Amino acid sequence: MQFTRRFRISAAALAFAVLVIGTAAVASWGTDDSDSARAEIATSAAPTDTATSRATPADAGAPVAVDTAPVATATPTPAPAPVTTAAPAPVAAASTGGVQAQVDYMIKYWTDYNTADYGIITDNDCVNFTSQSLIQRGWTMDGSWWSKGTGSSFTHSNAWVSSTAFRNYLASSGRATALTDQQRDQVKVGDVVQFDWDNSGDRDHTGVVTRIEGSGDDIVIYYAGHTDDTDYLSVDYAITVKHPGATAYYWSIP
Repeated sequence: MQFTRRFRISAAALAFAVLVIGTAAVASWGTDDSDSARAEIATSAAPTDTATSRATPADAGAPVAVDTAPVATATPTPAPAPVTTAAPAPVAAASTGGVQAQVDYMIKYWTDYNTADYGIITDNDCVNFTSQSLIQRGWTMDGSWWSKGTGSSFTHSNAWVSSTAFRNYLASSGRATALTDQQRDQVKVGDVVQFDWDNSGDRDHTGVVTRIEGSGDDIVIYYAGHTDDTDYLSVDYAITVKHPGATAYYWSIP
């Protein structure tokens, strides 16, 4: 009986001890598992060495190399230098517009007469040619100054073909202003020049000023015309060499 009681006490004590040890083991297991899980979570949340090595250059402290080579740019092609030609002889102003057309006509037809559009007067065509050039300049014919027809078969007014009649027409029409040879500084390219070869008071020859050189007392005037066919003949040569003692006159055209 006593043995049985002791056995029961021992068995109960043993069972209690087993219960205590099991409880402690269970408690210990739960704690270790939680710490391990937290460590695993912390480890997965933290960046790994591999991730860091991919995001950071091999030497984080060294400066990153930058390509500083100059960027090539297109070099503009330089404009070609202007081509220069020999400067023409000095020409007085006013060689533009209608005046230029007038002078161009004189130079074009001073040897090749324009019989397709106008008539001609053999051996005495100077005023006829000058009148044609004024049409090219922009003048229009009127009742006192006109021509009709071509070649050798044409009709005309006296002012169209006669130097003296043309002088009288210019003076009365107001289409030009008379100048003497002493007023050369007022003469322009495109103006009319007339000559009195024998100083009789009439006009013996007519042309158009095509070039002016110099200034002051050194002005040299050149003209073009028919009869004594020329493109750039000096007025001084005409009145001192060809016709010594002759006089030149001018008509300034606005």
